[in-house]
Amino acid sequence: MDTMRSPVSGDRSGNVAAAQFGQLPGQLRILAAALLLVAGLAWWWTVRAASGMGPMEFAWAPFLGGWAAMMAAMMLPAVTPVVLLYGRAAAAGRVAPTAFFVSGYLAVWVLSGLPAGVLWWRLADPLAMAMPWALRVSGVVLVLAGVYQLTPLKRSCLNRCRSPLGFLMRSGRPLDRPVNALRAGLAHGTSCAGCCVGLMVVLMLAAAMQPVWAALLALGVFAERNLRNGETIARTLSAVLVTLGILALTSPAFAQGLVQGELL
Repeated sequence: MDTMRSPVSGDRSGNVAAAQFGQLPGQLRILAAALLLVAGLAWWWTVRAASGMGPMEFAWAPFLGGWAAMMAAMMLPAVTPVVLLYGRAAAAGRVAPTAFFVSGYLAVWVLSGLPAGVLWWRLADPLAMAMPWALRVSGVVLVLAGVYQLTPLKRSCLNRCRSPLGFLMRSGRPLDRPVNALRAGLAHGTSCAGCCVGLMVVLMLAAAMQPVWAALLALGVFAERNLRNGETIARTLSAVLVTLGILALTSPAFAQGLVQGELL
């Protein structure tokens, strides 16, 4: 495809996470700084909002706003390498502006707030009150999320997320058109949602949307998608999640401490 031919010279894998920030061209350094700034502001907003939204105060507008902020905080650092890769091609005029691609990516995570909101609406109160059945649900969620980390679907989505150049080269449409760039962002966001769905459910039902747990899960997402041994990291996360789930299922006190943040 001509529109995406060699967007990053000398990097066939498309993994630009290891690149030195100072080695990036000026425009891309500004783009990287902007993404991290937005993520930082989203973290600030998430932490501030978390202290003011109790389980009995659920409303769709504030929940979706908080969810969008939390997803931006968690996912923008992890997606920065592929955005920089796309940005190289955009700077050379081979593809549509980067904003279209990023908008499509973030749209997937904002829309994921709809099923997340339904789950949170139904389970926030039981989790806050440490009802035994809700604590058992948290343990089951942890175990299932750990098992999901080892499934073929997870591996397939993770491989696509870890090879952004391959993904962009296989997009099948000329990305110099904004609508196609938006579609590519939607497609990449969908792959990454498939990669992270287990961890997102853990965030809602085993960590009660707490910012500290969100930060730990965001670190795991970034590591498995961008570091050299990403698949090994994914398997390690699997073992940790299953272990926590078993502990939560066998010890109600442990499950309560996990959900209510008392273990941190």
